[in-house]
Parts: sequence; structure tokens; C-alpha cells
Amino acid sequence: MTPTKPRVALVTGAAGGIGRAMVAALLEAGHAVAAMDRDAAALDALRALHPDQPRLHALCADLGTEAGCAGTIADTLAHFGRIDALVNNAGIGVSSLRPDAETRLPAIEELDAATWDRFFAINLRAPMLLLRGALPHMRAAGWGRVVNNTTSFRTMLRVLPYGATKAALESASAIWAQELAGSGITVNVLIPGGPTDTPFISDATGWDRAAMLKPAIMGPPLAWLLSDAADGFTGHRIIAAGWSEATLAYRAIGWPELGADAVWLQGS
Repeated sequence: MTPTKPRVALVTGAAGGIGRAMVAALLEAGHAVAAMDRDAAALDALRALHPDQPRLHALCADLGTEAGCAGTIADTLAHFGRIDALVNNAGIGVSSLRPDAETRLPAIEELDAATWDRFFAINLRAPMLLLRGALPHMRAAGWGRVVNNTTSFRTMLRVLPYGATKAALESASAIWAQELAGSGITVNVLIPGGPTDTPFISDATGWDRAAMLKPAIMGPPLAWLLSDAADGFTGHRIIAAGWSEATLAYRAIGWPELGADAVWLQGS
């Protein structure tokens, strides 16, 4: 799919499995990509996949720090002169705690303050800081795309601290979509829809990788979200495993139907 106008997209976690698929899809669609990752060797490997590609700019940073987030925005602007789209894909998962954590879930006793803070810094605070940095440029252009990779509702309810961070990002996404409504800047959630065959999931799980979703499924819906066809499409959650441009299968971010359970004061 060729966009009406090429855009500049900042993709975080760009050197991992899902990130690589996103970068490839956006380059194929004609966009320029600032590919951010904290793994310098993986970024070198990403560059090798797209040799002599002037629309790809790789940058290394740690999104767990405020300086890393600010530097990512500054580097992208210095190289491309603008930021049209922010794809918050970078994340830290429970396999980083121990290899079998996907199947023997972390207990509360394992989650000290430093671990909790690191997960929230990367999975939630970084998307907020990056959006704050990119937003003035999107507002000035009257056009922007924010795409956040959260997780399944099942994971949010079962896996700490990862699920809690993604539930919070889901909530933030819904709020940002409402706050930016009518500005030309859209906010949507895009997730694979299940375990995906990337290093994010350790081999120690024993899961059959052949049965997992493939990272490439994230490419088509992301490219569509950055196209002119997606103007005004905001506040939605797309599950890549069930998406096609023909059906545009999606639902609202954050399961708003659950809000009916609350009792609000009259006039509030």
C-alpha cells in the first residue's frame, strides 16, 4: 500500500521481532523510519536488512530514563526534521526476570521496587514522555498518529508486573484518544493477538514456536493506520491476527462497556 503522503515514524523497540516487522512494513509503504532500540548490535542487524536505505535512521537509547526519551525525540527531529507518527512498541516482559516466567508466573515476593519501577518506566512512562515530546510537532502539522502496543486482557489480569503496565497503557491510550479528538492526531492500540514468535518469549516456556503468531502480521494494520485512509480513525484497538483492510475488524480501546458498572453522581 502506498500512502498519499510519506510520513516520518518513530518506532521504539524497532530491532526486535515485532519492531523489525513494523519497520519493514513502513519502509515498504514509503515512509521514513527512526528505528529506536537499546540493543546496538540488533540495530546493526536491522540496518543490514535494509542496506543503503536513506529513509531508515537507527538510534540507540534507553527508554527507562528521561534522558533516553528526550534524546530519542531530539535525534529523530535532528535527522528528519519532524515526527508524524509515534509507534510505542518497546517493552520489557517477564522473561527478563527469569526464563520460565511466562509459564511459572512471577509472585509478588519477586517484585521488588526496582523491578516494578523499571517495568513501569519502560512500558508506561516512556510512551507518555515520547508523546509529550512529539505532540507539539504533530499539533503544528495538524496531523499525527500514535500507535501503542499493549497486550491481551487475559495477560493484564494474570501477569505481574507486565500486565499491570499494559493495562495502564491501555487506559492512557483511551484517554489520549479523547483528549486529542478533532486535532488530526489519532491514538490507537495495535496488538498481535496472542503469543508471538520473537525473543520476547523465552525458549524456556516450552511453547511450540511454529504455533505462535508471526511478527509480520503487525505490518499491514500499522501501514494502514499511517495512511490517509485512516484519517479520523481513533480510540480503537486492532488485533492484528484478525485484521484485514477489507473488514477493518476492531473494537474500542479499554473495554468501555465495563464502565456501566460504575455509579456516578448526577451531573458529574
